[in-house]
Amino acid sequence: MINFKQITLSDKKDIDAAFAGNEYRACDFCFANLYSWNTKFKTVFAIEHRTIFLRFQDSDGQLYYMMPIGKMPLRDAFNLIMEDAKENRIPFQMKGITSRMWEKIQKEIPGKFRYLPDRNNDEYIYFSEKLIKLSGKKLQSKRNHINRFKADNPDWEYFPLTTKEELVECALMLDEWEEVNVSKIDFTQRYDYIATKIMLENFDYLQLRGGAVRVNGKIVAFTIGEPLTADSFVVHVEKAFGEMNGAYTIINQQFIEHEASEFTYINREEDMGKENLRKAKMSYYPDLLLEEGILIPFV
Repeated sequence: MINFKQITLSDKKDIDAAFAGNEYRACDFCFANLYSWNTKFKTVFAIEHRTIFLRFQDSDGQLYYMMPIGKMPLRDAFNLIMEDAKENRIPFQMKGITSRMWEKIQKEIPGKFRYLPDRNNDEYIYFSEKLIKLSGKKLQSKRNHINRFKADNPDWEYFPLTTKEELVECALMLDEWEEVNVSKIDFTQRYDYIATKIMLENFDYLQLRGGAVRVNGKIVAFTIGEPLTADSFVVHVEKAFGEMNGAYTIINQQFIEHEASEFTYINREEDMGKENLRKAKMSYYPDLLLEEGILIPFV
């Protein structure tokens, strides 16, 4: 049986080391996401033979494993996971399996599993240069939104999040944003609020990057992210007052320009099946839709 345990802040060093060298651009494989969303997913982990194993509870109440990352041969790692599922009397099933992972599984363990597409968890990846320059006819509306924002708010300023006072100010803005935007019965959005709070409260320890836009002395938008792989950056949080025309567009563009321009790819995570999020993410015309699926054994 794999000796799984709950994730705590003190596990960051070990989990970061286990993810070192990871080349999958999936947003799950970073400590900040695992820790901040643990209220919802109750993720547990184990590191054995220089390989990290992860298991979580999804919103459907079922337990799922994630792709093992590390030095252990894939067949051996899968045997451990399947034995753990058997001993715990739970179905063996994996989630967040990208097409690249699936290709590797088919190659090394052929004929054992089925792959079921999971569109709501596909991740949106863009070239950083495109998000910064917003060139071309397709993104003309984005440039228009930014120009409108600058015209409406001539005293606007962008700045990186570097002080405790700025993080507290973001937390206050989040409270105001949440009061207006989040339904009290939509627990998915409540978990998003909790995860964002955790990132703000542990910003330095989690080694995150952040940026904000201030108008008339008040923060009206902020974003949080971090390096994901050698060539990829992941955006965890993006909040703005939607009633301000162009607020979301300008924080997206400014944050990537100032905090992530050295990375080739920007992962803006999944849309969770929410139509408004899907529309917003698709409106930037992703350069890669990182397809994910569920893996189950043939009966």
